[in-house]
Amino acid sequence: MIGHYPPHGGGIANHLDNLVRELRERHEVHVLTYGSIEPRDFERDLVHQVSVPNVFGIRGTSFSLLASRKIVRLHRKFRFEVLHAHFVGTTSYAGLLAKKRTGVPLVVTAHGSDLDFMSKLPLGRYFVKKSLMEADAVIAVSHYLAKKAISLGAQSVHVVPNGIKPMNLYRLERGYITFIGALRRYKNPEVMIELARAFPGERFLVVGDGPLRAALEAAAPPNVTFLGYRRDIDRILSRTKVLILPSKREGFGLVVIEAGSLGVPVIGSRAGGIPELVRDGKNGMLFETFDELVSSLELLLERKSARKMGHLGREISGGYRWPEIAHRIEGIYLKLHSRP
Repeated sequence: MIGHYPPHGGGIANHLDNLVRELRERHEVHVLTYGSIEPRDFERDLVHQVSVPNVFGIRGTSFSLLASRKIVRLHRKFRFEVLHAHFVGTTSYAGLLAKKRTGVPLVVTAHGSDLDFMSKLPLGRYFVKKSLMEADAVIAVSHYLAKKAISLGAQSVHVVPNGIKPMNLYRLERGYITFIGALRRYKNPEVMIELARAFPGERFLVVGDGPLRAALEAAAPPNVTFLGYRRDIDRILSRTKVLILPSKREGFGLVVIEAGSLGVPVIGSRAGGIPELVRDGKNGMLFETFDELVSSLELLLERKSARKMGHLGREISGGYRWPEIAHRIEGIYLKLHSRP
């Protein structure tokens, strides 16, 4: 596995952590990630790293070169059967360079910002297209990303969504309208400030951190609470009556499934892969304009509507468990080795 991995945070690190845990039930799985880190004790011999300058534009390119060399050295010792890179761009290009030197099949997974953002950068577009065209298999976490991958040259694309871990439902008051995500422009957290002004009698939670936090806190009315980055998402969702996902782009939207597993309905924007998860009028509602968002929230604040959509959300989320997701990915690996 090549990509961000604990103790790094973020969506890809979380995805890899869960996928690796499931696959290790049947396989020996090694991970190569960005250094410098201190691996967890239970996998100290299975997590490898390369240190690169933490400078945008240099960091990723340096990783491509150094990681590919490290993979080749590790392959001489461990004889890998599959290389799997997470994030299409410099990370997948490291896998591609290693594939050319080792002959080991390469799988790459597109998670979202790689195809939405990296592919628009001059050098990034080269890394993305080269990786997609020459990988032995491409996994996209949504149909939206699969179409994008094909348009950029991918030959063999499989749609396998993210999975979720079992989440605890705490018996807490469901008193909040909640946003969970990075406080960056593409996540559109500013909408929560407007929404809080439109519903002064409701309480709002903004969970996450990022460069917009200071400005958002300065502009927020008194009924908005900022919690920063949190790991106890199940506890926060247990206090939530409606989740808002207003992203301008979103490859998948894992928080939709997490919310649904705890019976929380979601109002999401019609962007990226969100409409694949939020079934309009079923487990939540979709919006394009602010007025549509306001109308949707008014409807979901009626307990009967929210309860009905939350119940369906639980049913839908049942199809995104990690054992099943890992089994599907394992099937892709096995197909690569059964080819003539």
